[in-house]
Amino acid sequence: MAKKAAQYPHGDRTWWQEARFGMFIHWGLYSVLGRHEWVQNRESIPPEVYEKYQEFFEPDLFNPQEWARMAKNAGMKYLVITAKHHEGFCMFDSKYTDYKARRDYIREVVDAYRAEGLRVGFYYSLLDWHHPQFRIDCFHPLYVKPGWEQLNQQRDQKKYTEYMRQQVRELLTNYGKIDILWFDFSYPSKDGTGKGREDWESEKLLKLIRSLQPDILLDDRMDLPGAGDFQSPEQYVPARGIRDENGALLPWEGCQTFSGSWGYHRDEQTWKTPHDLITMLVNHVSRGGNLLLNVGPTARGYFDQRAQASLEAIGAWMKFHSPSIYGCTIAPEEYPEPEHCRYTYNPVTGRLFLHLYSWPQKFLHLPQLAGKVKFARFLHDGSEILRKEPVALPHGHMNAAVGSDVLTLILPPVAPKVEVPVIEIFLN
Repeated sequence: MAKKAAQYPHGDRTWWQEARFGMFIHWGLYSVLGRHEWVQNRESIPPEVYEKYQEFFEPDLFNPQEWARMAKNAGMKYLVITAKHHEGFCMFDSKYTDYKARRDYIREVVDAYRAEGLRVGFYYSLLDWHHPQFRIDCFHPLYVKPGWEQLNQQRDQKKYTEYMRQQVRELLTNYGKIDILWFDFSYPSKDGTGKGREDWESEKLLKLIRSLQPDILLDDRMDLPGAGDFQSPEQYVPARGIRDENGALLPWEGCQTFSGSWGYHRDEQTWKTPHDLITMLVNHVSRGGNLLLNVGPTARGYFDQRAQASLEAIGAWMKFHSPSIYGCTIAPEEYPEPEHCRYTYNPVTGRLFLHLYSWPQKFLHLPQLAGKVKFARFLHDGSEILRKEPVALPHGHMNAAVGSDVLTLILPPVAPKVEVPVIEIFLN
């Protein structure tokens, strides 16, 4: 039987729920291949072949201070970076393996982001396609090769989990206070081709983590129901947020990409537009969640032009509209959203923020807000939005008939020159 959440301690979510927006970074040996971070799996590359790319990992243009400045300018408040992905290649100086980068890139990134005032976290893959004791399963590159069952006879998963705990101890003792530890991922199965809590020895791992850094935040991917500090939906936005069996909103963070890949993918073309990215951020916050938005640096150690342009576009919008993101959450149910709009709500100031995904023609009708608003203004320049309370008039040539509970905003004929206009609403 699954254990209840109350049986596990939790970290400090206060800062995280205020921040709302973070940067994910997937950077590893896969950037050398430039064909997706799962390239070893997708192309069934044996570990002894894949590890030869280690020689060609030479990030001569690596500048973590520049990365950190771009994150801060985009309005991001925290970082999660891959210390080790499924390929097993370590981006930090672990004393338990030689399969690692020539220098401790994790330390340099952590120092740079902290210097910009951002909090820091580590992604650590529970999988390891390189470790000789990691038992071959349905995701392992050797799974499609004849004879993998025989190879598993010489593999001891418990020796791998000991290695994993040793590395987690390094990450949580050598880099100061770490704010987030983001594990990826569990896939239990009845036929033994998956892995879950017993394969990871998740209880031991959790005990170690909490003993070293009690306030750290953990995601929900260790196959221990209730142990995580937040839910982690990937590449989608829950329609009503994520809720428990009683309908109460749970802490959650969506992890998303600029395109269809997490690691650097040179030829990937499905990049989201600035409008897509900004509405994606708003969608998360308007449903009570955080957005962890991913960048995949190149093998030479820089954010490519597409990623930089996307971050700049988000930053240009956030410069004027961040009050509708930081500290905000889902609006009270008594305020239903107009068509093609999203509300966010700041429970401390009691203000509503209305994000317009498309521009209405003259009138914008706000259900259930009649008599409840003392002022409305564009957020980008603070200019007043004219409004009128409902009146008992039929539909006419110059006015629309609305219900008695509807407040009507009178908008200018041309939309402001911002990607997603926002109206700040002061409630009575």
